[in-house]
Amino acid sequence: MMKKLYVVLAGLLLSGSVLAQGNVPIGEFSKGQLAGWEPKAFSGKTQYQLVKEGNNTILKATSNSSASGLGRKIRVDLTKTPVLNWMWRVDNKLENLNEQTKQGDDYVARVYVILDGGLLVWNTKALNYVWSSNQPRGTTWGNAFLPKNAKMTAVRGTQDKVGGWVREKRNVRADFKRIYGQDITHIDGVALMTDTDNGKGQATAAYGDIFFSAK
Repeated sequence: MMKKLYVVLAGLLLSGSVLAQGNVPIGEFSKGQLAGWEPKAFSGKTQYQLVKEGNNTILKATSNSSASGLGRKIRVDLTKTPVLNWMWRVDNKLENLNEQTKQGDDYVARVYVILDGGLLVWNTKALNYVWSSNQPRGTTWGNAFLPKNAKMTAVRGTQDKVGGWVREKRNVRADFKRIYGQDITHIDGVALMTDTDNGKGQATAAYGDIFFSAK
């Protein structure tokens, strides 16, 4: 649904100082912290819980025909810390969906960055790093509801197995330039979402710590 993504794009805007000393922490879930993260509900409510797994604390997401996310308003200087780092795991994939259509616009796991459009909200842009259920790894496409303002790229895809933790590193500045053709110097927010409202499915995923680094 269009509202699901558009509200996140319009709502995660922040003016303020740029953070850029050493690593920039975004989500410190291992410390049992959700400070700074704001829930955004659209259709039903995905459950996000800090849970212990062995000696670690992770953020677990459970979606049942629902769509809600968590967003963090934070401005990050990409000239100094352009690399987004995170860990994630999916416990299942969504079958019989085409994520490039409105009916299939569901994702077991996604982490995305947002560039504020300022007074021109329609210029706000998002780059979504997704664990795709039906697209090959490396595929990039325009979101079915907002093809010009929200781009999806499958960091993990059909060839990747479920059930195991994966560590990711993405150069956001380079990806933004490659996908949007725009050289940006900062982003204004980070969000994550596990959603299954369009296909009325079920999904469970987990997220580890998220931070920006120089390389």
